[in-house]
Order: sequence, then C-alpha cells, then structure tokens
Amino acid sequence: MAKKKLGDVLKEARKEFGLSLREVERETEISNAHLSQVESGKIEKPDMALLYTLATLYHLDYRELLSLAGYGVAEGGSGRARQRMSVAMRAMGGEKLLARQDWLYSWRIPETL
Repeated sequence: MAKKKLGDVLKEARKEFGLSLREVERETEISNAHLSQVESGKIEKPDMALLYTLATLYHLDYRELLSLAGYGVAEGGSGRARQRMSVAMRAMGGEKLLARQDWLYSWRIPETL
C-alpha cells in the first residue's frame, strides 16, 4: 500500500470542499502559489502554522498532517512538546482560526462527511 503524501491529502480535501486555490487563499491568507507548491510536493515540510490553518479549514486531523510532513509526532506527545504547541497556537491566533470554521459550514460541505 502506497504511503499517503501530504500534498495529495491537502489537494483532495480542498477539492472535496469544492474550493479553488484562490478561495483558500482568500480565507486563510496563505498565497495560492505557496498552497500549490505544498499540494504538488515541491514543499514537503510546510510550517506547522500553515498545516494547522488547513487542518482547521478542511476538518483534517492536525496530528496526521504533522506526521505526513515529517514532524515525527509521537502518540500523546511529551508534556514539553504539548506546551510548545500550545504557545505556538496562541501566538498564531488559534482561537481566531477555530472561530473561522463557521465560515466553512456556510460553504459546500462534501457529502462524504
């Protein structure tokens, strides 16, 4: 069985929601060119913040995206790793990103969900 690739997972999720790269750019403020490079595999290990934003938008498992990107997420993670992640999420405005999920429900939800 072939290992899933990060870019393929993200592209498939975007298409399931019927979103173009430009629509994702408008919602996330991540440039469509950068998104395209991630989806095509030219960027194999994007920033954690980008992965979190896309996981939130597409309703994907953030830990799985981290693993696919090669961040080596251990099950449960260490307390120190969780603490670093919490600080990073607060710095990235994690609460704001979670609130933006409401936008998604007004969009086209894939029938597979």
